[in-house]
Amino acid sequence: MTQTPITDIDLHAYVDGQVDATRRAEIEAHLAANQAAAATVREYRRLNRRLHEEFDDVLNEPVPHAMIRVSRRQPFDVIRRIAAVLVLVVVGGAGGWVLNDLSAAQGDPVAAAFPERAGIVHAIYSAERRHAVEVASDERPHLVAWLTNRLGTDVKLPDLTEAGFQLVGGRLLPGESKPAAHFLYEDVEGRRVTLYMRHGDTGRGDTRFSFADENGVGVYYWINGQTGYALAASLEREDLLKVAKIVYHQLGG
Repeated sequence: MTQTPITDIDLHAYVDGQVDATRRAEIEAHLAANQAAAATVREYRRLNRRLHEEFDDVLNEPVPHAMIRVSRRQPFDVIRRIAAVLVLVVVGGAGGWVLNDLSAAQGDPVAAAFPERAGIVHAIYSAERRHAVEVASDERPHLVAWLTNRLGTDVKLPDLTEAGFQLVGGRLLPGESKPAAHFLYEDVEGRRVTLYMRHGDTGRGDTRFSFADENGVGVYYWINGQTGYALAASLEREDLLKVAKIVYHQLGG
């Protein structure tokens, strides 16, 4: 019998424990053979943990008497409104956008989410072999011109030959409210690093050269005025720092 394809809905159900034993086995076999899907599942689980950490206290609060009175008068309308809110939360979590709200208490939410987004981008695309980039390195002039036009600023690609990495290519991605750029580099051992760039979509202030560990992905990042850069990879921190310093000095801090 032909197995039903594994979709994103299946991955959500798997993370939430809403699949039967047969389907669970099929999904786990799929995850074992698909690094990108496995990374997606890890990210969904992390988002679930964050949502529980932030909102379980609110969910466990007693329902106010005023809401109970309203729900008794208009039960269907209240349920519909609650369902709409839950859909927004779930959809936001799946796309990663809810992380901005979760970070709001720690200052500028856009800047706070910047290294986290870079880590997610690296986890997803570094695992791809055939579709890791949209434009390959042999079209470098086109890649630079295209992303310069879309981001609204001069895009410069650092030369990482000194660190043993060569450009694989890049792609256009959505940022918070404007386009973002993703560039992928690889060394002879197959190790990959991601350079994530945003312009005019980086928050309210500058961020000095900093490090963050995003679910096992190391990220060195900085925001200078309108432009932010983040270098992400699953490397030893010292190795990643060497590459990040090259990028930092070539692009300017």
